[in-house]
Parts: sequence; structure tokens; C-alpha cells
Amino acid sequence: MTVRKIMVVEDDQPILDLMDLLIRKLGYEPVLIADGLGALELITKESPALILLDIMMTPINGWEFLEKLRGEYGLSQIPVILFTASPMIKEKMEELRDPYLGMLIKPVSFADLKAGIAQYLE
Repeated sequence: MTVRKIMVVEDDQPILDLMDLLIRKLGYEPVLIADGLGALELITKESPALILLDIMMTPINGWEFLEKLRGEYGLSQIPVILFTASPMIKEKMEELRDPYLGMLIKPVSFADLKAGIAQYLE
């Protein structure tokens, strides 16, 4: 059986390290990337089942990554969970009306991560 991949796009290395452990514990294969441009370069090669996406990054932020993913790359059905410390993004999410878009507030617990992923992959 092939293990499904979860791509984590996050510029904070300690969070990437933690997500590596937690995602493996959930039985998925993590694909860890520190910036949005790098993630876009690998997206078709890695074919993730789900993306955990930080919003506040450079050189492109999470919103720009999402726009490119959905528009230029035409990948509108890959679930994306925004991974942010700011609860202020709900309005922007509602404007997008994307059924494959979720949100987890940092710091995220193992239970919340598991539930967020399960919402799209189980």
C-alpha cells in the first residue's frame, strides 16, 4: 500500500521538525519545504494528498502560493490547511469559498492536527 504524502510549507524549522514527527505518527509521509516557491517547484513531482500551508512566509506568502496552486497549476482539488498563528484569516477564507481549504491555529495540538487531516483524507 502506498503511503499518502502531506506537504508542509513552513519557514520555521522547529515547526517543520515537529510536523515531520507528527505526520509520521499519523501514518503519512511528510514532504517538508521551507518556502512557497520551492513547494510549487515540487508539487507535481511529489503529488501530495494534502498541503499544510503557513501564511506568513517569503518570498511568496501562503495566499500567493494558494493563488498559484489553484490558478496557474490548476490544482483546485488538493486539500490545503492553512497553518497560522493569526485567527484573522477567516474572512479571507470565506471570500474564497474553497471547499478544499481548512485552517489550523498555531500552536496546533496533535489531536487538532489529526482531526484537520482526517477531515480531508479519511
